[in-house]
Amino acid sequence: MSPRADAPPTAPAAGTTAVRRFGPAQRWVHRTTAALMGVCVLTAACLYVPQLAQLVGRRALVVTVHEWSGLALPLPVLAGLASRALRADLGRLNRFGPHDRIWLRSALRRDRRPASRPAGKFNAGQKLYAAWIAGATLVMLGTGLMMWFTHLTPLVWRTSATFVHDWLALTIGIVLAGHIGMALADPEARRGLRTGSVSREWAEREHPLWRP
Repeated sequence: MSPRADAPPTAPAAGTTAVRRFGPAQRWVHRTTAALMGVCVLTAACLYVPQLAQLVGRRALVVTVHEWSGLALPLPVLAGLASRALRADLGRLNRFGPHDRIWLRSALRRDRRPASRPAGKFNAGQKLYAAWIAGATLVMLGTGLMMWFTHLTPLVWRTSATFVHDWLALTIGIVLAGHIGMALADPEARRGLRTGSVSREWAEREHPLWRP
C-alpha cells in the first residue's frame, strides 16, 4: 500500500521558491495556545518550586492567573474551528497512514535520512505530539476543575485529581521542553509558523508527500 499524499492547499504564485504552509488562523491559534500554555507552566512552577514561590510571592494572585489561563487554554482551538484551513490541518493531524509507521520506525532507529522518513504536511512525530498534548490538556482541565470547585466532588476524587494533575504537569513540562528544543533546531519550521511560508526545498526534503 503506497503512502497517501495530503490534499493540496492553495498553490503559490508561479516562479516563487516559497510555499504557503500555514494561514493566519493556524498561526494565531498556535501563538495564543503557546502563550496560555506558557503562563500555565510558569505559574505552576511558581506554585510548586519553593525558591520561585518565595521569589514571586503573592500566591493567591498566582493561583488565580494559573486557574484562569488553564480554563482559557482550549478556547483558541475552539475559536479557530471557524477556519476551514485549521479544520483541514486538524484532519491531517488525526490521520495516520502506512508512511507514518515507516517514519516512526526510522525515528526509533535514529535514521535521519530524509528518504527514510516519508511525511505529509505533518510527520508522525508531530501527529503523536498533537494527540498527546490535546489529551493531556483535557485531563489537566478536568482535574483542575475538581481541585478548584472542591464542593462538587468527594474528597477521594479531589485527592486523586491532585495526584494526576501534579504528575501530569511535570510530564507536560518535560514534553514541552523537548518540543521547544526541536523547534529551535529547525529554523525553517519556525519560519513557517512565524510567516506562514517555507522554502520549497525544505518542504520537499522534510515533507515529501505534502503537495503544496
